[in-house]
Order: sequence, then C-alpha cells, then structure tokens
Amino acid sequence: MTSPLLTRPGAVAAASPDSDVAAHYGEPAQEGRALERSAGWVDRGNRGVVRVSGPDRLSWLHSLTSQALTGAAPGTATEALVLDSKGHIRFHLSIVEDGTAVWAHTEPGAAAELAAFLDSMRFLLRVEVEDLSDSRAVLTLAGPDRDSALAAVPDLGTEVPVRRAADETDLFLPADSLAPVAAALSDSGVRAVGLWAYEAARIAAHRPRLGFDTDHRAIPHEMGWVGSAVHLDKGCYPGQETVARVHNLGRPPRRLVLLHLDGMAERLPERGAAIELDGRQVGVAGSSARHHELGPIALGLVKRTVPVDAQFSVDGIAAGQEVVVPPDTGANADIPLRRRGV
Repeated sequence: MTSPLLTRPGAVAAASPDSDVAAHYGEPAQEGRALERSAGWVDRGNRGVVRVSGPDRLSWLHSLTSQALTGAAPGTATEALVLDSKGHIRFHLSIVEDGTAVWAHTEPGAAAELAAFLDSMRFLLRVEVEDLSDSRAVLTLAGPDRDSALAAVPDLGTEVPVRRAADETDLFLPADSLAPVAAALSDSGVRAVGLWAYEAARIAAHRPRLGFDTDHRAIPHEMGWVGSAVHLDKGCYPGQETVARVHNLGRPPRRLVLLHLDGMAERLPERGAAIELDGRQVGVAGSSARHHELGPIALGLVKRTVPVDAQFSVDGIAAGQEVVVPPDTGANADIPLRRRGV
C-alpha cells in the first residue's frame, strides 16, 4: 500500500522494496542532521506487521526464535531471529510485548510468509497469529529528542503499541492514523525524515538489514546480531546448534564491515557488488548511503580471514574498512589441551 505521506510537499519515493514510502522530503542532508541532533519522524509504513496473541504466546515464541521471551514484561522491546535448522537467518523481527500480545514488524513483503510459518507451528497451543500489514503502519521516532517528540503524538488510547528500543521508538499505528499523526508531529516542530537519512544512520550505527546486508547463507555471528537479537542462555530453538558452535569455537565464514567509500566517486555501489582485494573477490556489498557527515558509506560481508587493515575496491570504488564483527568473534570455549606423557 503506497503511503499517503508520499503526497507531502517535496516527498520523493524510495527505491524498491521501499518504494511505497519516501526516500526524502526535499532536504536529505538536513533530515540526517535532525536524526543526530534532535529528532525526526520516519514513515516506515511499508514494514510488515504481525501480531501474536494468546496465553501461550511468549513461551511459544521463546521456543521458535533466537530471543528469550518467556516471562517478558509488558513494554519489553527487543529483536529476534527465526533461523532454519542450519542456523541461516529466515526472518528478523523487531518486537514489543504489550501485555496482551506480541507485536513485530519485519521487512516489506515478509509478513505473510512469517505469519504462515508461525501459524504452521501452532499445534495445540493457545496462540493466534495475524498479519496486520494492511491495517497497521509503523512510524518511527529517532534522534536524541525522540521522547519529547513522542509527547507530541495525539492520544490514541491503548490501541497503539509503542516499541521503545535503545535507539528509536516505533509506533504501530492504525493505517488511517498515519497521516494525522505525522501532521501533528510536524506541527510541533518534529522534522519529517526519509529513508535516505534513516538508512544512512542505520548503516553508520553498524545495524544490518535482512535481505540488504544478508544472503541465504548468513548466520547471526557474521552479522553482529548476537546479543541484540540472539540470547545465548536459553533453551533449544531451530538453528541453536550453529549459534552455539560458533559461540564456543569461533570461525564464522564471514564478518560484517563498515565500508568508507571514496567520496570522489559520483555513485554508490550496487547492492551485491563484489568487494575486491588485489583483484580477487573477498566479499559482497550490502546497503549503501550518503551520510551527512561521514560521506558515502556501506555495509559489506567479507571473508573472515581478510586482514582488518585491508583496503578494498567495491564496484570500482576505493574503500577502507571499519571492523564491525571481529575475525575472532565467538571462540569462548575453554578447551584444555592434552599432552602425551613422555
């Protein structure tokens, strides 16, 4: 569903799969500064929304995802992954428990598949799964003054779950409330911010995005999601064996890096472009953006064995790297060596 906020003056649609929301509202650099210095509201109404209700919801999701959710208190905001049996990432969920249901938003177009998967795993448990992507829209408040911005949101009663994460606040708005809430925020002085600035801030903060910075082989340790989306002290769930093995023994095949791209280039690398070292491919580029202070940046996955000070060529653009996931991530097992007696 195309966002009604694309009719705002200056709004320019983002690229697929985000083409239903705005890339910017005419001033992308100022929008980026607002996220760093004050606050902005971001239309993320293209995100998929899934609601899970029922008395068994927390223990059930605890058993299916990488996150510890049993006994989560109302207001708990976190992230979770759904992995396949080999530990590859299938879904990334941004979650809030509101006391009666768990709300999650996920990548555009992924909610129907996620809801179908969850529904297939219900068995006899007391849970209900709903895909509410057509009736709910995510509006995100970001920046250091986001709590003040939240106070400017009109009172919508108890029907709007609010996910207060460490770096942003998500509102699961009724779709017909998106435009009025955005107007009220703008009237109170909160700047409209498009996805160009939001994505640039995300990349600079080393936060990967599923499908943009991952492929079908990606595992949590490669992406730096251990800790934020993966709880290491919980019971069994699909893919746990891979997580435990890498946590104990280390050696994930790849590692996430932040790429600082040559600002002389007049373009950004294509997603999926080769990251090359001395003429050979050592990785692949993911999200890229122009940050208002850092300039052109991107996330990339490179082989674990690539030196941390290596300089790359990315789609023909020179790039330095900033380590996000260290090459020695994991390897926490204390395994004593046996010595043969002499």
